[in-house]
Amino acid sequence: MEYFNIAPVASVIFVFTIITSLYAFYDHSIYGKFMLHPYSVSKGQNVYTLITSGLVHADWMHLFFNMFTFYAFAFTLERLMGSWQFGLLYFLGLVLSDLPTVIKHKDHFNYNSLGASGAISAVLFSYILFNPMSKIYIMFIPIGIPAVVFGILYLVYCAYASRNSRDHINHDAHFFGALTGLIFTIIFVPGILQNFIAMLTGGR
Repeated sequence: MEYFNIAPVASVIFVFTIITSLYAFYDHSIYGKFMLHPYSVSKGQNVYTLITSGLVHADWMHLFFNMFTFYAFAFTLERLMGSWQFGLLYFLGLVLSDLPTVIKHKDHFNYNSLGASGAISAVLFSYILFNPMSKIYIMFIPIGIPAVVFGILYLVYCAYASRNSRDHINHDAHFFGALTGLIFTIIFVPGILQNFIAMLTGGR
């Protein structure tokens, strides 16, 4: 209940995404209704899947990693930026991270995409602007990486993987979700760039 009081939007997103993802695990017909199908969306059909594709995940590990990352940053971020700003950030992160995928795969009938990774990348990179020197820990690496360094490495990797990877992960969504988080926060949070620079330079 405490989380609902201090971060109501993040709490609703967290719970609802878990519920819909678990439901899809046991009713696979949900995937056909919720997954992003760029071929259809590019023709003006099932445009709602730009949002619903973020409510379902491929498997338990996909769901765990996305929700673990969301839990680590989203609740704090909502307190820092405000609830309506956080809600709009997440919504735009879902939609704008998927639009490049729609354009890229508009002629690929068999291509589908799902998961909240784009929106969660937006959350993560917004958080980095607030706390660039906070430590981010990656599984199996015992030392924390400064958030700003992690962010740079993450963007470089996503850009590379988008061109070269064959792992069926939508790296484009990760990359453009991250950019959405950065741009949105700079626009909607006055003084965030000054805060970011000050924290990097030890100004406060």
